[in-house]
Formats: sequence, C-alpha cells, structure tokens
Amino acid sequence: MSKLSPYDPCDRNLTVLMGGPGAEAEVSMRSGAAVSAALRSSGARVREIKVENCDVLIPEGTELVFNLIHGTFGEDGALQQILDVMGIAYTGEGAAESRLAFDKILTKKALEKYGVPTPRWEILRKGEMPSLSLPIVIKAPKQGSSVGVHLIHSGEKIAPAMSDCFLYGEEILVEELVSGRELTVGILGTEALPVVEIKPHEGFYDYTNKYTKGATQYLVPAPLTTSETSCVQEVALAATRALGLKVYCRVDVLLAESGPTVLEINTIPGMTETSLLPKAAAFVGLDFISLCCRIAALSLAKPV
Repeated sequence: MSKLSPYDPCDRNLTVLMGGPGAEAEVSMRSGAAVSAALRSSGARVREIKVENCDVLIPEGTELVFNLIHGTFGEDGALQQILDVMGIAYTGEGAAESRLAFDKILTKKALEKYGVPTPRWEILRKGEMPSLSLPIVIKAPKQGSSVGVHLIHSGEKIAPAMSDCFLYGEEILVEELVSGRELTVGILGTEALPVVEIKPHEGFYDYTNKYTKGATQYLVPAPLTTSETSCVQEVALAATRALGLKVYCRVDVLLAESGPTVLEINTIPGMTETSLLPKAAAFVGLDFISLCCRIAALSLAKPV
C-alpha cells in the first residue's frame, strides 16, 4: 500500500453516526460500535450518535463525521447533502457520487457508458414483465445488504418477487443471472485490496448468509491465478472510475467463464472487524485501527 500524508485522529474531534431509518440500521450499529472503539483506542475524542430518522444534530466542535449509516439516508446522498450545507467534513464519497452508487439503475447506466462489464439488465415499472430469459435476478434498486434481491429460476417466482421489490419504489432492476464465482474487492483511494471470495454454504449471499455467523466461508485472498486477480482488481477500479469514486468502497464482482463482471458498488461497506473490507485490509498489514484512520485521511483529502 502506498503511504498517505500522516493523519492522527488524536488531533480531531470525531462524531460517529450509526443506525439510520433504513433496513440496515442493525448492521450499521455494529459498524459504528466497532469503528468508535477503534478510534478511541488510538486516543481520538469520539462521540457516538444513533440516528433514527432523517434529522441529525452534529455536536459543536466536530471536525469530521465518520458516517457508518448503511443504506437509506446514510449511503444515498441525503446525509451527505445535509453535511455539505453545514460545512462539516465527513467520511466517504460526496452527495452526488453517493447518490449515483446507491442507485443500482444509475450505477448500471454509468458502467455501461464507460464500458465496464456488467450483466445484461432492464428496468421494469408496474404492469411490465421481464423480457430477459430465465434465470434472472430481480432487485429493488435502492436497497443494500441484499434486501429486495430475488434469484429467479422459474416463472411462477417472478410475480411475488416483483411485488416485494415494488414495495421499495416505482422501478425495479432485472438482470440476467450469470453463473460464476462471487468475489468482492475493497478499494482505498485508487488502490485495490486483495480479492475476497464469498462462498455461502447454502443458497446465495443474501441478508441471512451475510449476517449469520458461520453461514458463509470467506477466502482471503481468493484462490485465483495472478492474471485473474489482476483482471478482477482492474475491473473493480474501472467501476469506481466510472462512478467518480475517490475515497473507499467495496465492489462486488462475479467471475464468469467469460471474465469478471461488476454487480454493484457499496460506498459504505460493513466496518466490523470481521467485515469483508477489514479482512482484505488486514491481509496486507493494515489493521482495523489503521484502516479507520486511512479512511479518515482519504476523506479529508477528497475535493470539496
């Protein structure tokens, strides 16, 4: 890993935001608690705030907000826009980039525009039916942690899946279901961390398999050839460039026989010590405390 300008969190008043109004509040609380503990152990002055709706009060004297609200409000550009108006620095991407990455449909359009490989897709509204051949994936385009994601292998499953996804919005995303190895790549600035392979013991990598201890095996680094690793990392970096991301994220990639294809991008990935981004960082010698500080440094350095 290349070196950044030194950043000592002991010299800053940090506020950690966690929770939020979305479906991922419980996961966010775990991330917030882990990051707060890590920053305190480095000597930082940390205040924790549990956010329950779209109103947020930032303590006076806060020099940097560490945003760990996954999903709705925290990851979709809404919180970022509020903090921009307040003139308060925060971790992660800016409002426009967050909005783009959180919306799976807008992400698809950006990936397609810049030639980044991604499964074939279409947008559906109420009353419309998929034109892609089975098997397909039906997704709510503005949810995270695999909320509102359905793998469809038979026609009778389409209507219930669409009904569920329409609970979250007026449009849904339908993708071809590509067979391959599930991988994810953590990105810090312009550098790709080691590739992680995700192997659920049953089914696919849904909310239950993500957050049930022992339900999924993670291989760090993924057992790939040197050529495969480089190719996957480059595709992940290309995806971040297509969306204009500059701070940190995690890119989910499927390695098919035809090569890697990008599924989606998480701009506020899980940040417990056992989450995937910290696992990859630890493999290259970046412990959890150092990772948190590096994210802070990258965030403070991002263009306003």
